[in-house]
Amino acid sequence: MPLYMDVHRNVDASADEVARAHAKDLEVQEKHGVNYQQYWVDDDQGAVFCLFEAPDKEAGEAVHREAHGLVADEIHEVREGD
Repeated sequence: MPLYMDVHRNVDASADEVARAHAKDLEVQEKHGVNYQQYWVDDDQGAVFCLFEAPDKEAGEAVHREAHGLVADEIHEVREGD
């Protein structure tokens, strides 16, 4: 299954708030065929990055939209380097 990294910019949320949003993603991901694996927070830049497996990027966007409404500004298909 393809692997994606999404980017949320201009995030004004605490680490706890981001963790709660991620937990909500995990609650609904299965019905969209998505597996959120990890997320990272860059407090200095106000950015959050989410790594997930999904049939397509729209499925990952659907999870965010349903879980908490905070959709990503960018979604990139990625692959693990050697």
